[in-house]
Amino acid sequence: MRKMNFAQAINEGIKNEMRRDPNVFLMGEDVKFGVFGVTAGLIDEFGEERVRDTPITEEAIAGGAVGAAAAGSRPIAEIMFIDFITVAMDQIVNQAAKMRYMFGGKIKLPITFRTMAGAGISAAAQHSQSLEAWFTHVPGLKVVFPATPKDALGLIISSIRDDNPVLFIEHKLLYATEGEVPDENEPIPLGVADVKRPGKDVTIVATGFMVHKALQAAEELSKEGVEAEVVDPRTLFPLDKETIYNSIKKTHKVVLVTEEVKRGAWSGELAADIAEEVFDSLKAPVKRIGALNSPVPFSPPLEKYYVPNEVDIINAVKSIV
Repeated sequence: MRKMNFAQAINEGIKNEMRRDPNVFLMGEDVKFGVFGVTAGLIDEFGEERVRDTPITEEAIAGGAVGAAAAGSRPIAEIMFIDFITVAMDQIVNQAAKMRYMFGGKIKLPITFRTMAGAGISAAAQHSQSLEAWFTHVPGLKVVFPATPKDALGLIISSIRDDNPVLFIEHKLLYATEGEVPDENEPIPLGVADVKRPGKDVTIVATGFMVHKALQAAEELSKEGVEAEVVDPRTLFPLDKETIYNSIKKTHKVVLVTEEVKRGAWSGELAADIAEEVFDSLKAPVKRIGALNSPVPFSPPLEKYYVPNEVDIINAVKSIV
């Protein structure tokens, strides 16, 4: 094993695939320099033909990626902030997601849309949202949301190799977090969850940066005799329901933790699935934790209040254990 941070892991995964497959190329705003350093240095090895800085136009980035993928390339299209994807919704939702289906499977759309999400750096309401639920709602899209450098490396490789459009979400607070990754760059299959911490008393399903909050909460709970199992789906679609359900069947209680605005969140869909498919295993109501129903505040104290934290998770667990 070796150590690297989350940003370096994504860089390593992209580099791995660009070396392996000459059809892979990177495009987006400032990818030559690398926002948060994620794609820094790639241009030195691969040149401007395969590391393409684009104009500030998300619509053209996404549309260009769709055309390139349809013509046989394997683009990695960076949409700098997930908030900006709103400009490119037609290209992603109506073109990329539907083209393979509408052509009867005779075409492949191997696009990886990379984007960063989440609050925590006082980037205000237009640069801090968590909009993953929108994309899990769309048939034809896969949605990946890693929480550790190891997962980021393995999942970016699988995303690039996939013959379908994948939205790869990176929480901006994770870029500097360090962790061990395998010496060999191995893909992690999409649709396979990971139990980040075993436990017997309650299941906590968390996504993205909230995985780390959940692990911190679990450590505090263990001091009071409550052993929480923390499950990281890693991919929001395809979703590994089996791992989540097996955990619930063991603990009989579940808390769902995401940074999305709670209203209309992906966690609501998962809660409905749990109610429909493993209701008999529950001994307490499903608890959901999410951000407040508000635009993301710029003020650091208000932003901190807006985002879920360890205390919220601990209180939710205590309310059902």
